[in-house]
Amino acid sequence: MSKVDGMVVDGFETIRDAFAEAQVQDEGGAQLCVYRHGKRVVDLWTGRDKVNDRPYTADTISIVMSCGKGVTATCAHLLIERGLLDPDAPVAHYWPEFAANGKADIPVSYLLSHRAGLPSFPPESGIALNEMLDWNRCVTALAEMKPLWTPGTAFRYHQFTYGYLVGEVIRRITGKTVGRFFAEEVAGPLNLDLWIGLPEHEEHRVAPVFSSAPLDPVSAAMGQLLNKRETHAAEIPSLNGIGNAHSLAKMYAAIIGEVDGVRLLSRDTVERARKPQTDGLPEIEPGPYPLRFALGYELSRTGSPMLGTGSFGHAGAGGRLGFVHPESGIAVGYVCNNMLWDYTRGPDDRWLPWSKALREVAGL
Repeated sequence: MSKVDGMVVDGFETIRDAFAEAQVQDEGGAQLCVYRHGKRVVDLWTGRDKVNDRPYTADTISIVMSCGKGVTATCAHLLIERGLLDPDAPVAHYWPEFAANGKADIPVSYLLSHRAGLPSFPPESGIALNEMLDWNRCVTALAEMKPLWTPGTAFRYHQFTYGYLVGEVIRRITGKTVGRFFAEEVAGPLNLDLWIGLPEHEEHRVAPVFSSAPLDPVSAAMGQLLNKRETHAAEIPSLNGIGNAHSLAKMYAAIIGEVDGVRLLSRDTVERARKPQTDGLPEIEPGPYPLRFALGYELSRTGSPMLGTGSFGHAGAGGRLGFVHPESGIAVGYVCNNMLWDYTRGPDDRWLPWSKALREVAGL
């Protein structure tokens, strides 16, 4: 088994053993944190920051990829709870330019649930990987785009565009970027080490991503981009959130209950947030493991089972994972730096031992 540092409370020791088992073949580092009923019960770390040849510790932070979509969704639901955002209102009510090319009636809920027909930047937009660092260019291109299908009739994962679409609505309402809003309204009150747009003084803590598996040219180029300081500083909510497992777990715990005196969302807002939005709709170009979405969050599915029915959160490419299961009161964060998992495949092998042990402890 891998050498594991950190803490577990009585009754959760099997999680530590399972985490050690899960990481034994991993050339990188990882963290696993679990909250239950607002209390931290597991906080573990193991392995190495391979690129910098140093231990992967509690203080290490890593890029969390699409876990940032869950962070962005949480910001949107804060605005919904405060009555500042209506998910059934047209996007153009908040972002008038978005009405172009037949998009005047698309509701915000379609952005949150990948039903808007704007899953990627077309070649004519001129936006490739490097251009995604330019927020204004990206949202201008999206406002001008014509949907690829009739919005609401089908869904397709908006892999990169989701963060700009939802983030721009947040910016139009608050006057703040999604990174600043999250820092002030969520990360600050909860004392999280989690950012969308990493401050320069935190850069030394980052464990760069790598892959022990062969990469195709596009993935290799993405890996290089993800390790640049300018990428870390930018706000790309769909993919460049940076933080640790403890912060992901704590955020999700505070969504469903009080943590250190802070509760983010009411029970009614949580129920609305996790209501399925894509079940029964055709998925365009589906993979072997169909996706499921609520209002901004992923739902439990074969490729990312979480803790079963009722769970919601978001996985991130390469193996990151953050979610909560309200019925058991359990919130989980898992962060790593070895890019091994592909969302089109089944669950990451590194999730399986500890998630099984966690279900047993929780009686699920």
